[in-house]
Amino acid sequence: MTTLGLLDGVPLSRTALDHRLTALRSSPRATALPQPGSSEDQQLTRWVAQVLLTEALCEAVAAERGLPVRSSLPAHLDQQAAVELGSITAAAYEGSAAVRAVYEAVTAGVEPAPADVARYRSMTACPPATRWHLALPDSELEADPETLPTALAEALRAAPTGEWVTAGPWKAVLLEVTTPAHAPDPTSALREAARRAEFVRWLDGERARRLTLVEGLEHPGDPAQPDNHHRH
Repeated sequence: MTTLGLLDGVPLSRTALDHRLTALRSSPRATALPQPGSSEDQQLTRWVAQVLLTEALCEAVAAERGLPVRSSLPAHLDQQAAVELGSITAAAYEGSAAVRAVYEAVTAGVEPAPADVARYRSMTACPPATRWHLALPDSELEADPETLPTALAEALRAAPTGEWVTAGPWKAVLLEVTTPAHAPDPTSALREAARRAEFVRWLDGERARRLTLVEGLEHPGDPAQPDNHHRH
């Protein structure tokens, strides 16, 4: 087989796939890869093929849109972003400047709806945790009052700030009460999540419209291909 797949009906050479697999199998991570020739190895080949097809598709889109593709070091996504994009898209994003350029172009105008921000706030809101700065006979500490022995916490609440109290075996003085600032604005995090969701939707549509897969290099999750052993 000499074809990686078809982009807009034009065959793409498998050479890039062979080079990528060779690089993986000669890397320090080679011991974690499946045994060559195994069913799992063929799934790895399919997975790498989909990463390369995603990169080729975005390279074509970047050229069509005249997007600046700046050569740079690979990017690194955090775990949440990688999960939301999916492993294939995440790998393409991290390794290809063209994918990142298209991502920026496709998602540039995406903003979370005000109702979504408000809903997130209401679902995650919780009273700010009060902290007590205490002095003990031999040290100082900060603590949540709910974690202190009940008798000591009650005695400290009843006494003026700065006055030593004794409750059973405990002796302490409350020096200061602090309340942390409110939770950070979630808009930025929700914006990034919305952008990732939009890019996945857009990319799925472009893949379906412009890419044609070939036998042996089907999507690794395709239940019709012989090496997909995932069962529910």
